[in-house]
Amino acid sequence: MTILGLNAYHGDSAACLFVDGKLVAAAEEERFRRIKHWAGLPTQAIDYCLREGGLTISEIDHIAVNRKPGVNNLRRLLFVLRHRPDPRLMWQKVRNVRKAATAKEALETHYGTSLRAESHHIEHHHAHLASAFLVSGFEEAACLSVDGFGDFASTSFGLGRASGIEIDDRVYFPHSLGIFYSAVTQFIGFPHYGDEYKVMGLAPYGEPKFVRQMSGLVEIANNGKFKLDLRYFRHHTANVSYSWNNCPPEVGKLYRDEMAELLGPPRDPDAPLEQRHKDLARSAQIVYEEAFFALLLALHRRYPVPNLALSGGCAMNSVANGKVYLRTPFRKMYLPAAAGDAGGAIGAAAVVRAQLAENRSQKSEISVLTSDLRPLTSAYFGPHFSNDEIEDLLRSRGLLPSSSVGQAFLPADPTNAGKSERLPYSSGHPASPLGISPLVGLPAEPIDPGKREHLPYNSNLFVVRIDDDAELCERTARAIAEGLVVGWFQGRMEWGPRALGNRSILCDPRRADIKDILNAKIKRRESFRPFAPSILREAVGAWFEQEDDVPFMMQVFQVREEKRGLIPAVTHVDGSGRLQTVHRETNPLYHELISKFGSMTSVPLVLNTSFNENEPVVCHPEEALDCFLRTRMDILVLGSFFVERKS
Repeated sequence: MTILGLNAYHGDSAACLFVDGKLVAAAEEERFRRIKHWAGLPTQAIDYCLREGGLTISEIDHIAVNRKPGVNNLRRLLFVLRHRPDPRLMWQKVRNVRKAATAKEALETHYGTSLRAESHHIEHHHAHLASAFLVSGFEEAACLSVDGFGDFASTSFGLGRASGIEIDDRVYFPHSLGIFYSAVTQFIGFPHYGDEYKVMGLAPYGEPKFVRQMSGLVEIANNGKFKLDLRYFRHHTANVSYSWNNCPPEVGKLYRDEMAELLGPPRDPDAPLEQRHKDLARSAQIVYEEAFFALLLALHRRYPVPNLALSGGCAMNSVANGKVYLRTPFRKMYLPAAAGDAGGAIGAAAVVRAQLAENRSQKSEISVLTSDLRPLTSAYFGPHFSNDEIEDLLRSRGLLPSSSVGQAFLPADPTNAGKSERLPYSSGHPASPLGISPLVGLPAEPIDPGKREHLPYNSNLFVVRIDDDAELCERTARAIAEGLVVGWFQGRMEWGPRALGNRSILCDPRRADIKDILNAKIKRRESFRPFAPSILREAVGAWFEQEDDVPFMMQVFQVREEKRGLIPAVTHVDGSGRLQTVHRETNPLYHELISKFGSMTSVPLVLNTSFNENEPVVCHPEEALDCFLRTRMDILVLGSFFVERKS
């Protein structure tokens, strides 16, 4: 049985594929389109999933979409009668719902064939809850989904058991913690879809000077639910533009001008950040956390169980997530790698898989668990590339000769790399900075002159193939320990927004200046944003104040005070770090690399940031190579190929 799961016509559009109950592929469309958070029908992600499964679209049995048109229609009607929203806003939403409702028909049009697949529409938050609980490994857990909106609700909670997920209550449109946080994000001058993480990074630099004013924006009830003071928001009545169809998602202004009367003038996106803006960020994070933990405490009072399955876009707030064990009675938490809307693709497919396994109607609010759906402890479900494919790429770019064994390859004429001659390898060949005797010393000029625009000439490259994993990790760890910036491209691409050691840029966490170096050489991002550590799972307790599995980099813990000075590059201004725990079982190569680095330095962690330059994380080796060549990265490790700049 094959199930294609989709998050379509919304931000972070994505696809996944289950074959006979097993998740075999999952990817976001942005990685293929090279447009951040791309929204629409994820045809390229679908194509990848089909290739990975060895299937055609005609062989899919079921299509699961994380939207359920028609759900909560009575509430929608009552809202319209009560609030009289702008007709243009209503029409936008109707069109988007229709798009989601006709996803199967859109696929038939795109692929030019009729599909035998049965189409299933799973309520948005039901899919979110399933994306966490159904793959958590928990026999029982309290379940919470919090985001902006989906299917006219912003929050859902209930109890997951072996018999299913019982959704007991919701918070409905227009009240939303996601809208609150997004509105403040826009107010502080971060206008783009998905910019909320910048507010989290900025918050530790501020003081809670606006908590009193902001607390009035979110009214918290005794039962943990909340309401927005709608006098300060316009998402529910004004013609707020939303773009979700085959484009980068865009959301119009969410706050009213009255918010400026409460908090002072909003920041222009091009204006410098002042201390007041940092104070606003700190205050917003505090107000969000108060509402978030009120929800969790009420949830635990209702279901006094030790486990929590958390999902939804707001579950990307890793700062709040890291305090769950400190501020609630929950003792174990599962957060999926893609907690936001992309993860709804897996959630919707998992619901259909469970319902079909028990011969239940897709209309049921109960999802029966089956052992082959869980637990999901790895995020490596994206494309992968062989060393042969990588070698072909290097040759096509003029970075390898036709035969490299025992040969050095140097340009006879730097203006015409196509006439380069091959010279026998000599011990007198210039040594690399790491003392590595290169198999090949290469120009970066491609043979095709048409590609010179994005591959500038540089004769200072060495390439060596290292098939022994231990040696590859040893040399890479040595490079990191010597302060070099390493692009690390291995295995299957990560599912979800985080780079987790297969599409990563790695650095020495001991260097206090590495943040400035990274921003100058590659990332070119705001200086206040922290960098994250990847740490061996077995070393977490010695370096962080909390001990837990964080395989998907979804929690921020405090670094132990005595360790902060040792790893300044990954310790934020408030002493915290958004860690990824690395397990030998799920990523043995990355675990070995960090182990080698730990043996050299007595520090069992590395700085890990996403392999990109103001773009989606690289997916294909071509993108990794281009990013390496157009930036000032020092080392690129593409599979078994070790590419190094001479200086």
